[in-house]
Amino acid sequence: MMKVSNIAKNTSYLTLALIIQKVISFSYFVILARFLGLEALGQYYTAIAFTTIFSIFIDLGFSNALTREVAKAQEKASEWLASVLAVKLSLAATTYIIALVVAYFVYDYNLVILIIVSSISMVLDSFTSTFFAVARGFHNLKYESVASVIFQLIVISGGYIALKAGWPLPALLAAVVVASAFNFFFSGYIVKQRLKLSIRPRWNKERIRQVVMISWPFALYNIFQRLYTYLDSLILGFIAGFGAVGIYQIAFKLIFALQFLPMAFTASLYPAMSAYWQSNREQLQVTLERALNYLIIISLPIIFGVFFLADKIAPLFKAGEEAVWPLRISIIALFFIFLNFPVGSLLNACDRQRRNTANMGIVLLVSVALNFFLIPLFQAVGASITVLVSNALMFTLGIIGAKGIVRYKARKNLQVLLKALVAAALMGLVVYFGGQYMHVFAAVVLGAITYATVLMAVGGIKKADVLSIASSFKRT
Repeated sequence: MMKVSNIAKNTSYLTLALIIQKVISFSYFVILARFLGLEALGQYYTAIAFTTIFSIFIDLGFSNALTREVAKAQEKASEWLASVLAVKLSLAATTYIIALVVAYFVYDYNLVILIIVSSISMVLDSFTSTFFAVARGFHNLKYESVASVIFQLIVISGGYIALKAGWPLPALLAAVVVASAFNFFFSGYIVKQRLKLSIRPRWNKERIRQVVMISWPFALYNIFQRLYTYLDSLILGFIAGFGAVGIYQIAFKLIFALQFLPMAFTASLYPAMSAYWQSNREQLQVTLERALNYLIIISLPIIFGVFFLADKIAPLFKAGEEAVWPLRISIIALFFIFLNFPVGSLLNACDRQRRNTANMGIVLLVSVALNFFLIPLFQAVGASITVLVSNALMFTLGIIGAKGIVRYKARKNLQVLLKALVAAALMGLVVYFGGQYMHVFAAVVLGAITYATVLMAVGGIKKADVLSIASSFKRT
């Protein structure tokens, strides 16, 4: 019973922290966009994208493996941690040097300075993730959840001071370094003082061999996922310039912020899927169908609302017409991004991790090819088209894999999709035309009422769906 209670508390902590973190992060992005302008904004996020990609080679899936092995045998936590820290010290030093050498030959002086500062955060964050991975193995997410919020508060406070003072871009990234340093020391303190574990690195050849053998599947997926998420910004910067990166980041950050909805939902849904895989395959199918229905219903009004209000959203970031269509195209991808969460969770819960990794690898290759083809033609719009196509491909591959697990039939989801499309289309018209005669906020509220009313009238959502979702959240 205690274990169930811990899981419920951890889910609550993580969900609440995720929501607060996303709100603060997106608010800070709006502030940055309004103060910096598109060119400087593009430089700022190019530096972050560059170091985020290199950070993969410090961790290599060790955090995932560490959490799993510590959870299995908590008495061996110090041994696992000591070996992982020993490996990561070598990897961190090597990766930091390689990142700076590559940056020196690829970018100009100003961006190299940004990357030098951002790389410090890269190293600190990598060790922080190791310490919190151990805490996860002890079924404790409270401290990690609190730290993630404090991190964002430090970033937004320090960044705002730097912006108001008129300090250069490196000062903004210095705020991130300060936040990363706080997380590093705080997480180390939790492991040493609260969990009573040694944080001294020790080179144990046999234990390190075990770590590497356990970690490589996680590493492969993380490499694919990180490249898929951030490589487009680097390609866009090389081909179209930093201003195009700034335009693209408006759509990227909005989508990234909204992902807390499916993330929070599937975090609670995953244990139910794991349990049904062992005991009730029919209910597993029903759970997948209803999860997809839920996320269809949630995503469509967001998509239609942003699509019709894109010309009013772009000016919030001090962007003009050039940001409208990248935003409209990217927001359509939100439909597939949302649906990919339960499909991916199903594959992982049912021992199809390798299939998930293979799918991500295929999508990465397609994404890179499309970016190199479309960005020279359409710049930020080309990158947005790539996001839409690649996420649709990821969903298609995931559904094909799901059909090997459950007898999935799309008919029920298509019925809900058609009903939700009707409701969302009417809502979109209300928002679009209402925005011409009333305040945008009032138009959005009226649109939301329209969507809910029409959706219930056409039977797009039923009582059974709500009850099923509620019961899924309670399962462990």
